[in-house]
Amino acid sequence: MKIIIPMAGKGSRLHPHTLRIPKPFIPIAGKTILKRLLESLSKLIKIFSINEIVFIIGKNNNEYFNIEKNLINLSNDIGIHPIIYYQKKPLGTADALLKAKNSLVGPIIIIFSDTLFYNNNFENELNRKYDNIIWTKKINNPNIFGVVKCNSLGLITHFIEKPNNYISNLAIIGIYYFKNGLLLKKELESILYKDEQVEYQLTSVLENMRKKGTNFFSKEVNEWMDFGCKKTVISSNSKILSIEYSKKNNKLIHKKSIIKNSLIINPCYIDENTIIKNSIIGPYVSIGKFTKINKSNIKESIIFDNTKINSAILRNSIIGNYCSYIEKEKEINLGDYSNYE
Repeated sequence: MKIIIPMAGKGSRLHPHTLRIPKPFIPIAGKTILKRLLESLSKLIKIFSINEIVFIIGKNNNEYFNIEKNLINLSNDIGIHPIIYYQKKPLGTADALLKAKNSLVGPIIIIFSDTLFYNNNFENELNRKYDNIIWTKKINNPNIFGVVKCNSLGLITHFIEKPNNYISNLAIIGIYYFKNGLLLKKELESILYKDEQVEYQLTSVLENMRKKGTNFFSKEVNEWMDFGCKKTVISSNSKILSIEYSKKNNKLIHKKSIIKNSLIINPCYIDENTIIKNSIIGPYVSIGKFTKINKSNIKESIIFDNTKINSAILRNSIIGNYCSYIEKEKEINLGDYSNYE
């Protein structure tokens, strides 16, 4: 078995933060999204003796960021060999997977890099010898995701990409298992580039496979965190902080941070050498290293490293690295190296 992680997208819905850093490397409570994903797979890797992980990246998405070096280091940290493929043009998820066609053999797990999940039955579901599994989650806004319809046994009867009308509330969360990756490869090769579509999505490929007789079963995860846009990044940050705080994680506030005359409303993450004075922070705030905050009230937000904030009231905001923000009251989405005074 091997793991394949497509991450070639430009992350345009998260601009300006993804102009310099690929979306999977955005830090959430002290760890990048990708590092959290790989850590969540460590048990699976051990149980199934997985020794190969495949990454599909954009050819030009590391102009300011050595993505290959970081992928190698992250893979080495969990003792697994990385293979890297490139998608030169952003032509959709199906096109990206076909770039890794040499690895589409045998049992494979595909996990998109902007998703995190908690599932107590993940390994057991794989052990039950299903040929193909699509992991899903019931949500309130299914029209912005691919969805599935199932029969009473969990067998998927339809795949629909971003339906205009309500069809199902079971969203495809970006985690897939194929017992035989070669079947996926053949279907990708058979449908791609036959017309002038701008993008080729995996959901359409799965529906074609289903119509030809391939069985897929839906399995629902316990918790799902999406990082596709600013709103979901902030809500997922809140979920992660809640989960880690419930585990009595004493490392959420670094012992080398300095907090003076301030109220911290947990759960919050505060990294080392950050100074907070005369402020109210929280709940659900993640703050990076070497940041200075004074006379401010911040909740449900993410602040990156080396940023200065003074006399601010912030909520539902993301502020990047090396920013300066002074005396404003609104919702902010500020990229790296910005000043807003």
